[in-house]
Amino acid sequence: MVEREAKLDRVFHALSDGTRRKMLRRLAGGEHSVGELAAGFEMSFAAGAKHVKVLENAGLVRRRIMGRVHLCRLEARQLKKADEWLRFYERFWSDSLDRLEMLLEQDAAADARSKGEK
Repeated sequence: MVEREAKLDRVFHALSDGTRRKMLRRLAGGEHSVGELAAGFEMSFAAGAKHVKVLENAGLVRRRIMGRVHLCRLEARQLKKADEWLRFYERFWSDSLDRLEMLLEQDAAADARSKGEK
């Protein structure tokens, strides 16, 4: 259980950075080299490689080496686990918002009745 939570922590940490989220979005379109991922940002190759390492440690990216080129591809399994965790709260907010909508409708109906009585 602790290891599963640690993995989820690493996923959310990796997703907390906009650059890494954009890198994942690119990888959703197919395999890219580390250099290609870094090239779209104002950063050095080394900085891009550090971002890729964070994504790799979170289990979001798999890297394979072909000669001197490191190719990355998206690993969606950990994203699915994060999505499952978030869906619990989606249900919570959906239920809460449904209750709020019902209360607002009741309040509006009560206002309409009180204005009709005057």
